[in-house]
Amino acid sequence: MSKGRILSGMRPTGRLHIGHLSVLENWRRLQKEYQCHFMVADWHAITTKIEETESIRSNVRELVIDWLSVGIDPEESVVFVQSQVKEHAELHLLFSMITPIGWLERCPTYKDQVQQLGEQGKDINTYGFLGYPVLQAADILVYKADTVPVGEDQIPHVELTREIGRRFNFLYQTKIFPEPKTLLAEVSLLPGVDGRKMSKSYNNEIAISATTEEIQSRVNAMITDPARVRKTDPGNPEVCVVYTYQKLYNPGETAEIAEGCRTAQIGCVACKKKLTAVIDGFLSPFREKRQQLLANPGQVDEILATGAEKARKVAQATLAEVREAVKI
Repeated sequence: MSKGRILSGMRPTGRLHIGHLSVLENWRRLQKEYQCHFMVADWHAITTKIEETESIRSNVRELVIDWLSVGIDPEESVVFVQSQVKEHAELHLLFSMITPIGWLERCPTYKDQVQQLGEQGKDINTYGFLGYPVLQAADILVYKADTVPVGEDQIPHVELTREIGRRFNFLYQTKIFPEPKTLLAEVSLLPGVDGRKMSKSYNNEIAISATTEEIQSRVNAMITDPARVRKTDPGNPEVCVVYTYQKLYNPGETAEIAEGCRTAQIGCVACKKKLTAVIDGFLSPFREKRQQLLANPGQVDEILATGAEKARKVAQATLAEVREAVKI
């Protein structure tokens, strides 16, 4: 039985943080089960960085190096940059001709993001931002992907992709495009060191590539039980960000740590020191792989060139069918 095909991607916004690891670990598993295409979505990055594009090119490399360092294997998967496969743009153009504006305006994330980014002083009332779900549909369908791993918030976008594909097939009496299904990914909602959502914009993240010193600094900044003023005060681990991390990265000692906190047998400083060591040990192999890749930049270039060639071959075949169906 042939493997199904997956398309998934990320926008290049800089170094990834440990909140992204659950997604990447899922990708790593999927490599064994599917034909995976993993895309650096640099065109999508422009939709919210209209006047801040100078960092995108360097961020592409940072993103790919993070992927490779955690086990995304270019021998098993196609790793490529969106803008290096121009067929995405051509299919996006054709899809934009058949996609009703109402479909885009009802997209649940559209108005929310316009408002949120507007509060940050960004005006994204543009044709490109309104139509970015159409580009997403082109990204997926140009490879005839039948499966898309997503979080719950992205389910409407995959449904819109199905609708666009169905509409194209109906209008041109063809069966070119499959109707991709969603593969809900288990994503660990790891808080930032201040308890809020982990985000570079909040400066509360721990980078996958963080050094020992950076990890120590971030862990030391973590919010603990505010009612525990002195080491001799009993604490409540359930309201402590450090304990949340201990449950994920140090599960074997979680019960002991919780009991020690409640009975004041372990202080916050000692608990943070223990967590620093555990996270540092966990991230150490990724740092080592990253250093190898940084020392050989030509390897990353070769991986992306080979990935673009493989992706382009599939995309060109799809566009040949599309042009025949549209009679252009």
